Amino acid sequence: MLNIHNLSVSFQGEYLFNEVTFRLGEGDRIGLVGKNGAGKSTMLRIISGEQEYDTGQIAIEKDIRIGFLKQDIDFVEGRTVLEESYEAFELIKKLEKQLEEINIQLAERTDYESEGYHDLMVSLSDVQHQYEIHGGYSYQGETERILMGLGFMREDFNRLTDTFSGGWRMRIELAKLLLQNNEVLLLDEPTNHLDIESIIWIESFLKSYSGAVVIVSHDRMFLDNVTNRTIEISLGRIYDYPKPYSEYLVLREEMRGQQMAAQKNQQKEIDQTEKLIEKFRAKASKATMAQSLIKKLNRMDVIEVDEDDNSVMSLNFPVSVVPGKVVIEAEGISKNYDDKEVLKNIDLFVERNSKTAFVGQNGQGKSTLAKIIVDEISHSGKLKLGHNVQLGYFAQNQADYLDGNKTVLDTMIDSANEKNRSRVRDILGSFLFRGDEAEKYVRVLSGGERNRLALAKLMLQPFNVLVMDEPTNHLDIKSKNVLKHALQRFAGTLIIVSHDRDFLQGLTSTVYEFKDHKIKEYLGDIDFYLEQRAVENMRDIEKRDVKKKKDTRKNESKKAVPKDQKKMKTLSNKLSNIESDVNKLEREIKKMDAQLAANYEQTAAKDGFFEGYQTKKKKLENLMEDWGKVSEELEEYA
Repeated sequence: MLNIHNLSVSFQGEYLFNEVTFRLGEGDRIGLVGKNGAGKSTMLRIISGEQEYDTGQIAIEKDIRIGFLKQDIDFVEGRTVLEESYEAFELIKKLEKQLEEINIQLAERTDYESEGYHDLMVSLSDVQHQYEIHGGYSYQGETERILMGLGFMREDFNRLTDTFSGGWRMRIELAKLLLQNNEVLLLDEPTNHLDIESIIWIESFLKSYSGAVVIVSHDRMFLDNVTNRTIEISLGRIYDYPKPYSEYLVLREEMRGQQMAAQKNQQKEIDQTEKLIEKFRAKASKATMAQSLIKKLNRMDVIEVDEDDNSVMSLNFPVSVVPGKVVIEAEGISKNYDDKEVLKNIDLFVERNSKTAFVGQNGQGKSTLAKIIVDEISHSGKLKLGHNVQLGYFAQNQADYLDGNKTVLDTMIDSANEKNRSRVRDILGSFLFRGDEAEKYVRVLSGGERNRLALAKLMLQPFNVLVMDEPTNHLDIKSKNVLKHALQRFAGTLIIVSHDRDFLQGLTSTVYEFKDHKIKEYLGDIDFYLEQRAVENMRDIEKRDVKKKKDTRKNESKKAVPKDQKKMKTLSNKLSNIESDVNKLEREIKKMDAQLAANYEQTAAKDGFFEGYQTKKKKLENLMEDWGKVSEELEEYA
C-alpha cells in the first residue's frame, strides 16, 4: 500500500531520521513509538502529505485514501455533533445540495413539456443515482452507530460542538475518520482523551479493520491489544519488529544482548590479531604474515551495538512555604452545566502532605472538581483554602495555553519573575530543552514536548498544593516514570486526576471514586481501591459500569441473563468476522462506485457488472442485519 525508502528529515542541522526504510501493507497495525521529540508525529505528517521531507522516496498506491487524526484539531463553531460528523461525507453533502437545488427549480417551474424541464428531470435522476451508489441513504445510520460506540448519547447529537471539551471534540474527529472508509489510518495519541469504555470500543474496531493503521501512543495496554507490529524511532534510526510493544521490548533487549556479546568476542579477536601484527612486524621473515593480518583487520565488518536514547528530564517539585494542617475544606459543592448535573453536594477534606487520586469515568466530574479547587469555574457550595496555601495547577489541556508563536525560551522568560529569571536556562536544560532546543518555536513541538514545557513553566511559580489533571497525556514512558518519582518525593500536598493504574501505583494514599454525581473515599492506594472493587484493573471497573448501564437501559426489572463465557466468545468472534466481511465488501462496492462515477456509460456496459454490483449490495444489507442481530444477542450475555 505504501513504501518509504531512504527517508531523511533534518531540523536545524540534526537528523530526526536518516535514510529510514519500511513498508506499510494491508492489515498492518503499527505502533509507532519513541521518546518525545523523536519524530513520531512528524512521520505521520509526512505520510499524510502534510509535511515535506529532505531526501528519499514515498510510493503510495493509486487512489489510496489516508485519514489522519492529529493531536490538535480546529473546529468550526456553530455545528451540532451530527452536522460536524456529516462533514466526513463531502461528496454526499455536495450531492445533497445539488438535489436540493434541482428540486427547488422543479417546484418553481410549470413548463412540464419543455426541454429545460426534461433536462432537469434527467439531472435529478443522475444525481439521485450517484447519491445512492455513494451511500447517501445509509450514511446517517452509520454515523449514529459510530458516535454511540465512542460514548455519545442520542441526546448529544444535536448539541453544539462548542459545548464539548477538547476530549469529546477529539472523539467527533475520530468518528469522522472512521466514517470515511480510509484504507490507511494515522492516529496520533487517539486514547489521550478517551475513557476506558471508548478505548475498549476503538480497540474492537481497529482489530477488525482491514486497512492499515499507524498509531502513535504511550498507552502500553492499548498498543499490546491492537498492534501486530512495532516501529521505534530512536536517534534518527528505526527498529522494526512484527510484534506488539511489550513483546518488541523483550526482543530488542535480547538483540542488544546478542550484539554486545558478539562485539565483545570480536574485540577479543581484534586485540589478539593486533598483538600478532606487532610481534611479526619486527621480524623480516614474518613481514608477509603481518601484512596479511592487517588486510584481514581492514576487511572486518565491525559489529555495532544499537544505541539506546536514555536521556530523561530531571524533575523536582519544591515546596514554597509550609501551609496549615487543613489545606482544602469543601462542603456541599454542586455543579451543573446547563441542564446537566455533574456534582451534587460534595464534601471534601484534604490535609497537609496528603496525596490523593481522583478516578472514575469521563464526565463524572473529576476535572470539574479540580477546576473548582483552583477557582477556575463557578460553583455552588462552600470551598475554603487553608492558611498559607499556594496552589499549583496543571490542567489536562495545559499545553493548549502555550503561545505557538513564541520560542521555548521566550515562553519561560515571559512567565518568570526577577527572582527566578536567571534560572530559566537551567530549568529548561533539566527538561531536555538544551542549546538550540530552547530556540524552537512552540508550534513545532510535539505533544509530549509541549507537556514538558508546561511542566517546566509550572516550576516558575511557588506552590505547596499541586493539582494535576491527566499530566501523563502525551508523555513517553520514560518521562512518565520521571514525573512519578518526582511526585513521590514532593513534600507538599498532591491531588491528581488520572486513569493510569501504573502511574498511580505507589503514588497516592487516598482514592476518591467519582460516580453518579457523588464521590466515595477509599483510604488506601490504587491497588487497595481496586481490591475493594474486587477487580484487577481500571478497565474491569469500566466494563462493569458499562454492563450496568446497558442492563438499566434495557429494562431494570428484566431478569439478568446468566453469564456464558463460551457463548460470549463465540458471538464475539462471529461479530468480528461479520465486521471484517462488511469492511471488505464496502471497499469492493466503493471501487465499483468509483468506476461508475469515472465513466458511467462504459462501466455500465460491461457484461455482468450491474448483476455483480447488486449482488454485493444485497449481501452487504444482509450482513448489516446479521451484525445487528449478533450485537443484540451479545448484549444479552455481556
